Amino acid sequence: MSDHAIEPYVRKELEGQEIGEAVIGDVERRLSVWERISNVDAVRKLSVLVTLVVAWELYTRISQINELMFPTFSATGTALYNALVNESLLINVWNSLSLLLTGYAIGIGIASVLVVFGVWTRFGSDLLTTLTAMLNPLPAIALLPMAMLWFGLGPAAIVFTLLHSIIWPVALNTHSGFMGVSETQRMVGRNYGLKGLPYIYKILIPAAFPSILTGLRIGWAFAWRTLIAAELVFGGQVADTSGQLGAEGSTAGGLGWIIFQSQMENQTPYVFAGLFAVILVGIIIENGVFRNIEDRTIRRWGMQIA
Repeated sequence: MSDHAIEPYVRKELEGQEIGEAVIGDVERRLSVWERISNVDAVRKLSVLVTLVVAWELYTRISQINELMFPTFSATGTALYNALVNESLLINVWNSLSLLLTGYAIGIGIASVLVVFGVWTRFGSDLLTTLTAMLNPLPAIALLPMAMLWFGLGPAAIVFTLLHSIIWPVALNTHSGFMGVSETQRMVGRNYGLKGLPYIYKILIPAAFPSILTGLRIGWAFAWRTLIAAELVFGGQVADTSGQLGAEGSTAGGLGWIIFQSQMENQTPYVFAGLFAVILVGIIIENGVFRNIEDRTIRRWGMQIA
């Protein structure tokens, strides 16, 4: 052994300094009035709209732009009020919505038949995907001239144009939702002995309802835009060729016709009022119909985060 033994290493002892109490923040406290107000979704969205309106009014007044080109918000609001109270704007809105509801109902029916056929058979699935790939990119308003030749200057031409806007988004999203249903859920339906239509509306439709609702929303939005565009073109054609709208007055047309008529008369505030009416109808349908359906189904079922 070596004469020099290895001494063990002695680690120095360290003494930690005393620390204060840990601060983890407020476990529970009463929210301030501002925090409670800012947590309301409607208030936040309304504040955005108010900001845009104020910016609009200030810009048009400071820049002193010609009202014929871009009216102030106050002038637009006055025109919208006069159109609602003293004129027939509500009747025009109903004329547009009645056409839209007719086309929407027929379009959903046709889309449902295509989807059921696509779910039942491979040929139906191939047919649906092929038709969707061919026709979905085609703008619906491009069919309006042919629709006017086939169906004449009447509501049927507009309804036919609306069908193209509704069928393919609804059918595509519904079929994609059905194809995305998990095999576990399909096996549950088969274990219960479900086949045919009961299997579709008891298993596939609830499981694919988020995609179905998305398709209905997209179909509605496309149809609403197509309707206004068709009325802008179609209304002018009717007035020029048959005199139907001129004979019956402004109550015979829809919102698109009112916008077209106001533009021809250089009533720019009424043009913007018509556009505002289009936006308001869209907001009401979205929040009053689709949002309620979403809250009562998808979110209640836990399929979407609130």
